[in-house]
Amino acid sequence: MTAIGRTSTAPDVVDVVALGESMVTFLPSRPGRLADVPAFERAIGGAESNVACVLAAAGHSTRWVGRVGADGFGDHLVEAIGAYGVDVSAVRRDPARPTGIYFRTAGDRATDAHEVAYYRAGSAASAMSVDTMDLAAIRSGRVLHLSGITPALSAECLDLTRELTARRPGRPLVSFDVNHRPGLWRDAGHGHGPEVLLDLARGADLVFVGEDEAWGLGGPEAVRAALPEPELLVVKQGASGATAFHRTTGTGSASGTDEVISVPALTVDVVAAVGAGDAFAAGFLSATLREKPVRERLRHGHLMAAAALTVPGDLATPPAREQADRLAVLDDTAWGRLRLGPGWTHAEEGADEEVRKP
Repeated sequence: MTAIGRTSTAPDVVDVVALGESMVTFLPSRPGRLADVPAFERAIGGAESNVACVLAAAGHSTRWVGRVGADGFGDHLVEAIGAYGVDVSAVRRDPARPTGIYFRTAGDRATDAHEVAYYRAGSAASAMSVDTMDLAAIRSGRVLHLSGITPALSAECLDLTRELTARRPGRPLVSFDVNHRPGLWRDAGHGHGPEVLLDLARGADLVFVGEDEAWGLGGPEAVRAALPEPELLVVKQGASGATAFHRTTGTGSASGTDEVISVPALTVDVVAAVGAGDAFAAGFLSATLREKPVRERLRHGHLMAAAALTVPGDLATPPAREQADRLAVLDDTAWGRLRLGPGWTHAEEGADEEVRKP
């Protein structure tokens, strides 16, 4: 796989830089329609900053780069994300545009009853561009993590993402989570979402894509056929698991031989089906940074996702590295017996049987 080193000797090189919009999110105090919920609890949300926070909590050095308003919500985001140990020194403040916010109901996002109300049009993040952002800071990681949300925000954000996914010598390993949000692209007016995202994904070294968002293609093999360029493609298949395509020959081209690895998902007692995709990416990247085999990277992704699924919000305390490493190398039978519920990440050393049920 592409080396994840940096030729730069700058003192501020970190493991992962994540670029994208983060918003203040308001979580309901009780189930029900947004019209009926009397109060909300403030939290933070943003695919890329979520990845940075989870990786920082897992012991990696991370930097989040974004743009927020010069307002109280922007203060809260910078402080809250920084509290996870994420470097926020490259975040830009915009005096003319607000920080984005959104409200959501407590229900599962997969149901028709789920509601989300976004207030992000004209946000500070939508003004991210090649000219308004610090490209040196963005490229100062061993890995640069991006998502398909950013190019949907504005034409300028799309141009920035194209610049960062352009293949050129000396760039960091580029990780791209497709994260197709049809609603964002419907209102964008600067491109057809699926086509734009496919083009951007072709420039990345590592791509995450959900089978349900993969351009209407049927199955992981069809996704790989449509997207042969990335050296490593991870197709997430929901409760079924995930399949990785790792090109082992033909490095540097779209041709070569793939190693295909599939790992089933874990059985999880779900508390809230939010944040799992970002956590999966963080787990996979964590294992990638530590040069684990691809099968273990997939398992670390599933373990991080299980941590997110067993808490109410988007962000969860990840399992200790030693615990995750131990579970990631279980034999297939033991892996299949695991059932993880709330509090499993706090299991003590040697207490795997407490979270493993036949």
